[in-house]
Amino acid sequence: MKLVKIGKTKDVYDLEDGSYLLQFKDDVTGSDGVFDPGANTVGLTLSGAGQAGLAMTVRIFNELQKQGVATHFISADLEKATMVVKPATLLGKGIEIICRYRAVGSFFRRYGGYIASGTPIPAFVEVTLKDDERGDPPLTKDCLELLGILTPQEYENIVAQTKSICQIIKDFLALKGMELYDIKLEFGRSGGEIILIDEISLGSMRVYADGEPLAPLELSQRVVS
Repeated sequence: MKLVKIGKTKDVYDLEDGSYLLQFKDDVTGSDGVFDPGANTVGLTLSGAGQAGLAMTVRIFNELQKQGVATHFISADLEKATMVVKPATLLGKGIEIICRYRAVGSFFRRYGGYIASGTPIPAFVEVTLKDDERGDPPLTKDCLELLGILTPQEYENIVAQTKSICQIIKDFLALKGMELYDIKLEFGRSGGEIILIDEISLGSMRVYADGEPLAPLELSQRVVS
């Protein structure tokens, strides 16, 4: 297999059969040693985070596929912390879709003059560029069309998919006594359609239990239990 990308939390390898292998790492995003799923830098290394993140991703992908959601997931080796996925091309150079249920993180930092921290909000969807140097700038539907990343119809489809997918995840977590505050997804083009790609794990979301944020490894443990 051939290494094609070194990422912050996982590396990507091209396999001979046309599929790709994702190697999950123990690195997690944050700053100054503090975990933050919204950060653009690796903040710390947690022993076992790679395996925990993969186990959580597989559990959620399996739940989504039961509900008819198309994803790039093929198989996983939890011991080696690797996942084999279908080939997919990025939307533009990569965009992230964030679905928010509470006013926290960057949403509150931007709009805190109008809303109290932690206020419940109805499935608010944002799109941002994956561009660390420019601070992951937000994108509107018109801007996505202007930049040639998405057509208006593709944008509306992704927003609808995001709300549906995130509701499934939110309900799944609620059954385990957890509340989803926000989550980021990534989509790509595969086989002529836009499907869910990347991972859905401890670095992709903010989740609370009994009013307190869950640490990454505890979150994964609760999800897979």
